[in-house]
Amino acid sequence: MTTSKEKSHWLAIHYEERPWHKVQDEYGSRTQNRLASGPYLASVPAFIADLQLPLDTELQALTEEAVSELARFDAEVGHLTAPFAAVLLRAESAASSEIEHLTSDAREIALAELGERASEDAQLIADNVRAMQVALAMAESIDGIAILEMHRALLEHSNPRIVGHWRDQQVWIGVNSVGPHFAQFVPPHHDRVPALMDDLVAFANRVDLPVLAQTAIAHAQFETIHPFPDGNGRVGRSLIQAMLRGGELTRNVVVPVSAGLLRDTGRYFDALSAYRSGDVTPIVRSIAEASFAAVHNGRILVADLENVQAEWRGRIRARQDSAAHRLVGILLRQPVLGAAAAAAQLGISTVNAQVAIDRLVDAGVLTQITDGRRNRIWLAPDVIRVLDEFAPRAKRRR
Repeated sequence: MTTSKEKSHWLAIHYEERPWHKVQDEYGSRTQNRLASGPYLASVPAFIADLQLPLDTELQALTEEAVSELARFDAEVGHLTAPFAAVLLRAESAASSEIEHLTSDAREIALAELGERASEDAQLIADNVRAMQVALAMAESIDGIAILEMHRALLEHSNPRIVGHWRDQQVWIGVNSVGPHFAQFVPPHHDRVPALMDDLVAFANRVDLPVLAQTAIAHAQFETIHPFPDGNGRVGRSLIQAMLRGGELTRNVVVPVSAGLLRDTGRYFDALSAYRSGDVTPIVRSIAEASFAAVHNGRILVADLENVQAEWRGRIRARQDSAAHRLVGILLRQPVLGAAAAAAQLGISTVNAQVAIDRLVDAGVLTQITDGRRNRIWLAPDVIRVLDEFAPRAKRRR
């Protein structure tokens, strides 16, 4: 183990020259096209499967404290009867999407999850919820197939041509659309991706490493490889959740780490750049500190929803075992619904579900948001308000 005064050295990427073949339909000025011609440099990440983690004593102490906080929060929320796992999963998915500049309010996301008409960003965020669900379901066996399935769940509706396989083209990060020559970062050539992903999977499945640091480094390596033409950031943060669950740091709920990263996305992206230069400290620190912020914000979210639930139950005029009271718990995870969806969730007829909905409307819990008498949809404004307060609070720095 290194001392706190030593830099946490890692194998930096190096570069190789690759020929560039201009695509016919690319456009740009003559100057741009001239500059973006000829060979370019693609990164060549190191293989990491057998490397030891160079954690200094201060960084190790930080990650151990973060691990304790994650486990404590997971246990706290896991013992509650309300369906907070689904709420936190949606919060994490929305925060991860916002890092990619995809934003929507809670109402639109809930409509998208219900299959109703919603904004494009809301639909993409709903797809990210599904990607996170796949990540958690496959957490015990993270392999290439699992990562491809996360990507499929994320983009099979919006960009189905690129799912089911690693990328077969060069990609780059930056604003230059003509070529990779002056990009901010050029990931490895696509013919290197399969071997690099096999190596990453081997590293992610090791059981001799501290889980939080291992997770941070696996995430950074994934983003460096950039194995897909699109969706790398969101899949990479789904990988974080899969590794936290597989490493048993979280057993019951998703801790919204992406919401912690939202506090300072510039610092997060700088940490990824530092990783590529051979220093793991910034990305490990970034994920650890995001975990503290995630737990803090997650506790506020859970407490706010518990208060909403308690207030509702005081208003409802029905037996405690009635469908109306049972519907309250469902509304915390699904704050927009119709009678058919309520009936399916409660295991009762649509007629009886409508009776429960009417009781909640009378209690001021639900509000109808559609016109007419057919295919009606109701919304729980108190839940929407609490969810919409989550992201702005996450972005506030201390």
